[in-house]
Amino acid sequence: LQADEAFFSIDEYGPFAVKMKGGRKLVGPTEEYTVPQWQKSRGSLIITAALELSGNQVTHFYSDKKNTDEMIKLTDILVEKYGTHNRIWLSWDAASWHISKKLYKHIGKINGVAAVTGGPLVDTAPLPAGAQFLNVIESIFSGMARSIIHNSDYISVYEAKIAIDRYFGDRNEHFFRNPRRAGKKIWGQE
Repeated sequence: LQADEAFFSIDEYGPFAVKMKGGRKLVGPTEEYTVPQWQKSRGSLIITAALELSGNQVTHFYSDKKNTDEMIKLTDILVEKYGTHNRIWLSWDAASWHISKKLYKHIGKINGVAAVTGGPLVDTAPLPAGAQFLNVIESIFSGMARSIIHNSDYISVYEAKIAIDRYFGDRNEHFFRNPRRAGKKIWGQE
């Protein structure tokens, strides 16, 4: 990548129900910790996110569905946020809404406007089918789930969103202050 380019690993996490979740928990020898098998959900969430690999920064929002419109929304957010860059690369798995004609038509419009106004060009680098392990953001979602989803009991969707926003905010702040690229294998540092 050039200094004026950004590469994003993109995916969704969820939908997951907001309810009491099991996970690792430190309990005393006489304590018993159980999670009811049957619970009423307090709602559900889908997190749509992009991880910029050079700066290790996550851009996220909450979606109602996994579809092309959400990918268009994310693309527009990234084009605006990284408007000073010359080119941005979007990489995602082979889900149908990631490779739809509607999305590629929208990217074509963005590139047409960029040629005139000087905004960033958008290119895609889709991952092969069945290669989710290559999507670096999956490890970020895994860490987020272990930290704040597993072993949780949020009383509302709003409370869960606050915890998720705080997690990504703290994570972004940490890597802003301590720069490190995401994805060692991608950079040949495994």
